[in-house]
Parts: sequence; structure tokens; C-alpha cells
Amino acid sequence: MMITTAIFPARYVQGNHAIRFLGEELSRLGRKALVMMGPVIFPKMQPLVEEYTRGTIEVYLERFGGECCDREIDRMVSLGQSQQVDLIVGIGGGKTIDTAKATAHHLRLPVAIVPTIASTDAPCSALAVIYTPEGVWERYLILPRNPDLVLVDTHIIAEAPVRFLVAGMGDALATWFEAEDCQIKRAKNMTGRMGPMTAFSLAHLCYETLLEYGVYAKIACEQQAVTPALERVIEANTLLSGLGFESGGLAAAHAIHNGFTALEETKKFWHGEKVAFGVLAMLILTDRPSEEIDRVFSFCESVGLPTTLADIGLEGVSRDRLLSAAERACGQGETIYNEPCEITPEAVLAALCTADAEGRRRKGR
Repeated sequence: MMITTAIFPARYVQGNHAIRFLGEELSRLGRKALVMMGPVIFPKMQPLVEEYTRGTIEVYLERFGGECCDREIDRMVSLGQSQQVDLIVGIGGGKTIDTAKATAHHLRLPVAIVPTIASTDAPCSALAVIYTPEGVWERYLILPRNPDLVLVDTHIIAEAPVRFLVAGMGDALATWFEAEDCQIKRAKNMTGRMGPMTAFSLAHLCYETLLEYGVYAKIACEQQAVTPALERVIEANTLLSGLGFESGGLAAAHAIHNGFTALEETKKFWHGEKVAFGVLAMLILTDRPSEEIDRVFSFCESVGLPTTLADIGLEGVSRDRLLSAAERACGQGETIYNEPCEITPEAVLAALCTADAEGRRRKGR
């Protein structure tokens, strides 16, 4: 008998100026919240949080240290205990969000997530990606439940640099292809079971939304304007991608990203940018039809996602160092083994080199 399982955040709120509902939404979950915010957005968000929680919930604001590592999680846990909070709130990007989720897990408290960028699918998931203090991928922390609230203010996201939105499209681009391969292989999703048809349908909707609205969403974000296209792509990057990867499953693209984190030159590039190149390599590794590969390359070019190794800081990288990234991507327990084909570091290296060569050919280099 096959058992399928899907997991979802308890409550998802999205819209222009949704931050105005922060106090109302948080008061459903607790009376005093530890609110951790990314250091860059702290000055902008502090007055908004104070204004929109006044009279509804007590808040203790703290700057996030910048890396989702065990040391920072321990610091936040201690702070939560000393302040005697009954709710954790994470406001910012993916690493702030994951730290908030991990902190809430250790304290056994509810967690609310307020992303200020649409650069990853971290807000909705029951997963925290733990790095070393130096920023090298270390492990996935699988959490027992998803966030209790995800509140997405599309006005705030429209004011963030466009690069974040585009990186989020890169992360979301992997969702359908990885879920599809998990479905073919009947591989486990993040719950340890196979996903239901709902997960695969949502993953495919994520891909269709990116192809249809990605360019127009980017243009709107460049104008700091909230349009229906931008709303759709923010939802795809945040909700559809989160549900799709978590309940559909991960595969090669994210494993390749994890391999790239071992190469110092890629540090200044965003998660979704490295994942996007991982998608291109994955399509070659898994022998996708040429028209599908062409479509994905064209999409990446249209929104400005990486299509060559140089685009993620690896121009002129030696084959030996690229092989070391491929070997890390093929590490024990990695999601690349959810692919329905033979996996070796040499095969991954070949796919990386071929994707890079195709990207350079299309650029006329």
C-alpha cells in the first residue's frame, strides 16, 4: 500500500501592504514575540513592526547575525528563553527565516514568517538549511511542522533589489523538474514519503507561472510597482515553489547548488542563481528533450538568470575543482539520487561543462 503525504503552512497571507495586518495575524499565535530581522532591513522594518503590532502583541526586536548556523540559532534560543516569549517571528531573507524556524523548533513555540524578498521558497517550508559560520552548506534540519503563519507584503518585495526576485525565479525553476523526476522514480519527498498528485500539480503550475509572467514581473519590480504579474510570480517563488519542492521532492539541481557552495568564488551569488545553473545541468544530465532545454535556457536569458559558469563566478575554473563540486553534489544522502538515471561525479561534471558550453554558445562566446 502506497502512502502519500503533503505538508503546508497553516496560514498564508499575501498582498500589497499586507504588513498592516501583522499585529492581527500574530495575535492569533501568542502574546509576546521575539522578532528577528535581517541587519540590512532592520532600520526600515523596525518602525513598521512597532506601528502595526502596537496594542495587539508585545514584541522584542533583535538583529539577525547574518548566517543560519548553530551558533546563531543557540543565541536566539537563549534570547527567547530570557525574554520569556511565546512566539518567534522571522522577518527578512532566507537565512533569517530559517534561523527563526530552527529557533522556534528548539523552543517548541509557534513561528511566523515575514519575507522581505522573494528570493527563495524558504518561507513556507518545514526545513532549515544550516550552514557553517563561514557560509558553507552543512545540513538540512527537517522540522516537525511548517510555519504557523507566512505573511507576504508584495509592496515591500517590490521595493527590494530586482536581483532577489530573479534569484527566486531561479530557485522556483527547479521545482517542477525535480518534482517530476521524483514522481518518475517514486522517490521520497521531504516528509520521507512520496508526494500526492496535488504536489506535482502545484509544482507544474509554478513552472507555468514563471514562463508566462516572469518577464513582466521583473519589469514591474524594476519600477517598484505591484502588478498582477508580480503578485503571481511572488506567489510562485514563495508558496508554489515551497509546496512543490517540499511535497514533490528535491533532486539534482539543489544537490548541484550544494556542491557549488564549496567553491569560494560562488559565495557572492544567491542560492537561486546557483540553483538555476543547476537546473540547466540537470536537464542535460537527465537527457531532457532538446526543445525543453532550449525553452529553459531562453527563460533564463529573458529574466537574467545564469546560463554559464562565469555567471556564478566560475570563469576559467579548472576541471579538477569543478569535479570536487560534482563530488560534493553526489555526497551520501544527497537529493541527486532521486534522479531516475545513473549518478556519478563524472556524469555531473559532464553535464556542468556541457551546460556551460551551451550557455556560452548562445551568448556568442
